[in-house]
Amino acid sequence: MAHSANDVTRLAAVNPAQAAHVLSEVRSATLSGQRAPVPPRPVIEASWGRALRGGVDPEHDVRARPLSHDEIERRRRDSPLRQVLPVLREGLLSVADVAHHIMVVADADGRVLWREGSPSVLRKADGLGFEPGADWGEGVVGTNGVGTPAVTRRPVQVFASEHLVRSHASWTCTGAPITDPRDGRLIGVVDISGPLRTMHPATVAWVDTVAKLAEARLRELHLTSLDRLRAVAAPLLAGLGGRALAVDKDGWTAAVTGMPYVSRVALPVSLAPGRSLLPAVGLCTVEPLPDGWLIRAADAPAPERASRVVLDVAHPRRWSVTVSGDTGSWTHELSPRHAELLYLLALHRAGRSAAHLSADLFGDPARTVTVRAEMSRVRRYLGAFLEHRPYRFRDAAEVEVLLPADPTDLLPHSVAPTVVRARSTTASP
Repeated sequence: MAHSANDVTRLAAVNPAQAAHVLSEVRSATLSGQRAPVPPRPVIEASWGRALRGGVDPEHDVRARPLSHDEIERRRRDSPLRQVLPVLREGLLSVADVAHHIMVVADADGRVLWREGSPSVLRKADGLGFEPGADWGEGVVGTNGVGTPAVTRRPVQVFASEHLVRSHASWTCTGAPITDPRDGRLIGVVDISGPLRTMHPATVAWVDTVAKLAEARLRELHLTSLDRLRAVAAPLLAGLGGRALAVDKDGWTAAVTGMPYVSRVALPVSLAPGRSLLPAVGLCTVEPLPDGWLIRAADAPAPERASRVVLDVAHPRRWSVTVSGDTGSWTHELSPRHAELLYLLALHRAGRSAAHLSADLFGDPARTVTVRAEMSRVRRYLGAFLEHRPYRFRDAAEVEVLLPADPTDLLPHSVAPTVVRARSTTASP
């Protein structure tokens, strides 16, 4: 009998059937409140808890209605993941058929968009409802290699009865999140799945490496698109007086004149040509460019006076900050790290030094270089509403935090000591 989760992992590599038997006993004991022969791995136990609180039935395979063909095609067209399919195929499919695997690519909602690989395994996946358009979010089908990496924001292997739903216990899957390298936003998950005998511990590193290659390719494509926009915008900016910049549709700067360079400008979702107020620029005029905007600052930009800052961390996978005042409002989607930092600042309105934030995030007050670098990035879009020395929200700002209904769902990706402690209490900032 194995004595630890690591023992089970090693056992699965040489005797999948025996390891699956052990994990079946672990699952049954844990779900019935009894002492398990081996404690489930922490990432699996946490996932079981989230899914059970969300109403997933571990004994019954309940499936959401799959997307229509037209909706699948629309999501494929709109997804940045289509740009990196060649990278994923080259890195994963070359081995998938021989190893009796399939590759599954899902969007940030857990919806399966692409699925390729071994024909025999594809047929088995059909029986599990693991098909294009299906919803494999953790809140729908429980712990799995698509939904769980999307929540934890790290690679996860789910073997046999580590799947919460009993009917998935004949399956093994390993998934890694793919994030937008520009801002850390989750855009999807790539997963390698197959029957129990295909399990191998090294699969985690393999899938994670390919996911990082895909992110690198997205970064290259973004830089190329900025170069194209810069070629169009540079002659226009050269003929302008005053402050102006050209940005892409997401606010990333391609060229600037008459003002300090900022890497990104927070743009409202409903940005349209005409007069606008942008946090990093002030009052300005917005004009369309091919795949971007020309932003011309007013001669006397009005300072932004925020009356309210709302930090939304209620959702387990998406977080945002919304600033509203007399002149309107805007919303910025947050990366996992920035969601942690702003939560900590909202928790400590009196402010935190770089050393304090380092201890809050890493349990180590010495990692101040990382904290200062991340806070510098935060200040690029929220600088008008933050102070430093110590870092804090300005006193004039009313700060509200939207928390999940269950505190254990607070920033589930985070291993920051302060956030981990906050998950055990219902106290609000």
